[in-house]
Amino acid sequence: MSEGELNDSVARRYPDKPPQTKSLISNMLWDFYREIRPGDIVIARRGRKILSAIGKVTNNAVWSPNKNPKVDHAGYLGVEWQTSPRDKDYGSIVFPMHTLTETSDDEFKRLLLAADSEIDSGKAAIGTTAGAIEDASVFVLEKYLEEFIVSNFSTIFKGALKIYKETEDNDGQQYTTDIGPIDILAVENESNSFVVIELKKGRPSDQVVGQVLRYMGWVKENLCMDGQAVKGLVICQDQDKKLTYALKMVSNIDVRYYSVSFSLR
Repeated sequence: MSEGELNDSVARRYPDKPPQTKSLISNMLWDFYREIRPGDIVIARRGRKILSAIGKVTNNAVWSPNKNPKVDHAGYLGVEWQTSPRDKDYGSIVFPMHTLTETSDDEFKRLLLAADSEIDSGKAAIGTTAGAIEDASVFVLEKYLEEFIVSNFSTIFKGALKIYKETEDNDGQQYTTDIGPIDILAVENESNSFVVIELKKGRPSDQVVGQVLRYMGWVKENLCMDGQAVKGLVICQDQDKKLTYALKMVSNIDVRYYSVSFSLR
């Protein structure tokens, strides 16, 4: 199928789904069969909290409906699975809702840091950006901070924001887009504006501001209706002069700072 034919087929198969969901389904199918190539790295998950395994793609995807009668799936991808990490339970949501999505180098590093494990570099060639993470300890801490924010969302934001909920099974935590997952997608109650919330995760300021702007553009293009606005919010641990200067040039991105306190009595 061409992309157009695939889009038409998905539209016929799922006539009641919203346009953005149909687009995500088409993109996932297209990427599975046309974009994933030998040498790419695949992360297999179980639910949204457990990493099952990581492996290197060995063969392009094929359609083989009779390959395994025990499962409904007919699409198969050749993968050489690594022995570690395996069955890592992160204890909080780290994976997007949708079946197939592309992850960034930084998010991949985050998973490995939290799993406290590395892939055998002799078996898999993994491309990473040197220096992309400025503070590894903050990087890991903010994985748990995200879950805390979501669990206490109404209290933290005093009812001003609510987490976006697309369907019963898909909410705004790690909201999947075709350019990567948004940490938290929310809606401002008073203005009905979308709010893209990103944790800095130890990344350079220029990188996190650029990512928030990209996600805001995607939300504006794909989700906004009837003149809805899009705002951004960066959450980080310490005052960052570079981030402050960068945000002086945009009027619709805010920054909030958090602190962590722990004591035994």
